[in-house]
Amino acid sequence: MYKSFFKRVLDCLAAFFGLVVLSPIFFFATVGLFFANQGKPFFFQLRPGKDGVIFKIIKFKTMNDNKDANGNLLSDAQRLTPIGSFVRKTSLDEIPQLINVLKGEMSLIGPRPLLVHYLDLYSDFQKRRHDVRPGITGWAQVNGRNAISWDKKFEYDVWYVDHLSFILDVKILFKTVLKVIKSEGINAADTATIEPFNGK
Repeated sequence: MYKSFFKRVLDCLAAFFGLVVLSPIFFFATVGLFFANQGKPFFFQLRPGKDGVIFKIIKFKTMNDNKDANGNLLSDAQRLTPIGSFVRKTSLDEIPQLINVLKGEMSLIGPRPLLVHYLDLYSDFQKRRHDVRPGITGWAQVNGRNAISWDKKFEYDVWYVDHLSFILDVKILFKTVLKVIKSEGINAADTATIEPFNGK
């Protein structure tokens, strides 16, 4: 009953009140990133959701679009702006995803939505992460986030699918708050973002 009904109800209520309470932060972050990213405060990207259905995720844009002399984008670390670094470190870049939650494309808790082109690289086991709505935070995020291997990340994601419950979601929510406060596991070692998944 929780998985099929109450989880969605709680998602909508939490996302709505979250946007209301966080609206001042949302406003100032938008203004700051507007100037830092040449008028582009938001980042939009196609991601696979429940059952692999594609949707457009919304996040605050933490990296600019600066390019080298040959017209190629600079590395992620070079494009990460000072305000973008702060927004990412404090996980404020995730706030716009509350809109995705209200639209029914995401949940507060669930496996993080990854890149579309990863879909063809998944094993049958890894594909099971799409049996539920993707989340803003999840079991993998509170157990290492970007600092763990892809194999371990998928293992945690599928474990969550098999053990989804109200108690587990509450546990993940509280652990997420602690992770944000401690700024743990945000980046993989020596990188601004985690290394791409290349399958096996």
